[in-house]
Amino acid sequence: MALSGKLTKKLVENLGAGRHGDGNGLYLVVDPSGARRWIVRVVVKGQKNKKGAPLRTDFGLGGADIVTLNQARERALEYRRMAKQGLNPRFNARQEMPTFEEVAQQVHIDRMPTWKNAKHGQQWINTLRDYAFPKIGRMPIDSIGQPEVMMCLAPIWTEKHETAKRLAQRIKTVLDVARSKGFRSGENPVTAIKDAQVLPKVKAKVKHHQAMGWQDVPAFYAELRTRKAMAAKALMFTCLTGSRTGEVLGLRWEEIDLEERLWTCPAERMKTGEAHRVPLTDEMLAIIEPLRVLQSDYVFEGQKRHQPLSNMSMLMLLRRMNVAGITVHGFRSTFRDWAGEVANVPREVAEKSLAHLVGSDVERAYARSDLLDQRRALMRKWSRFVEGNSV
Repeated sequence: MALSGKLTKKLVENLGAGRHGDGNGLYLVVDPSGARRWIVRVVVKGQKNKKGAPLRTDFGLGGADIVTLNQARERALEYRRMAKQGLNPRFNARQEMPTFEEVAQQVHIDRMPTWKNAKHGQQWINTLRDYAFPKIGRMPIDSIGQPEVMMCLAPIWTEKHETAKRLAQRIKTVLDVARSKGFRSGENPVTAIKDAQVLPKVKAKVKHHQAMGWQDVPAFYAELRTRKAMAAKALMFTCLTGSRTGEVLGLRWEEIDLEERLWTCPAERMKTGEAHRVPLTDEMLAIIEPLRVLQSDYVFEGQKRHQPLSNMSMLMLLRRMNVAGITVHGFRSTFRDWAGEVANVPREVAEKSLAHLVGSDVERAYARSDLLDQRRALMRKWSRFVEGNSV
């Protein structure tokens, strides 16, 4: 016989933010975000608060997207029976608690549409698979505290520090989601570990991309101009714009505004997650405009129709040109050195040209301009220099 109450399936799905009672201590809690979870309020026989009154305690029963209304009523009834017998449901209830791995896999699935690309999404779950699942994957999600998190982080904190930091963030996300679904309560243990500074400080090892000296760029560019391959044209454009490899290779014609002489790289293709406008100079336009005849989706088309050049195309070209030890990404450093040493532009202008985030979150909130006019003037000077003309 099904248990009854005030709520219905339709109400559970549509009620707004707040705490909604079903009766007999069972509540549906709807967060402002829309997340829905069940809690039951019971009075455990024999337990008193500081004033000597019966102690009322709330217990999570799980998220409403996982636990149905009838299941919630049955679990609430079980909790109330135990409480009347003087048993604390927290230690005696037979909950169907998901494991850490089960919640992590569901978080991965739920967030798939938000990943920048499939590779990024796979990396997210792979980190947990390699370093968390072997140690805590089968543990109930509500039993994971600081010691369990430390089991995952401590062995790789120094040796693989960047991986460990990513792992910590991903464990924190999984535990936060579990809390929002009613499977956990209290502070996230990852936050507690960070605040307590129990892990040693590790000095970050900065890996610099090898860059060409700005003095050598005009001669290099002159040789590059003699080459007819698509990779050469893409590399010329990369040198002039100071853009990242992926941004250039993924460039589509729809991102180019010839009338405004602008390239707007959309947020989803930017490392910062923010759209970036690149002012186009005469030389940049001279490189790309002849490529329109190919009628491709991409400006720099690869060997396959309507597909971009491969990620290695420009690096392999550098090797064929016998340019030893220089990376494509290094040309961003070359441009930055020139902007500071020769052009003497303000730091903000140079950093904005490279699509770097400048200042704190608060400073960026007030500094809404992308300094396009100043950057346009800077890119004209850079183009003239690279082409071998005086600044």
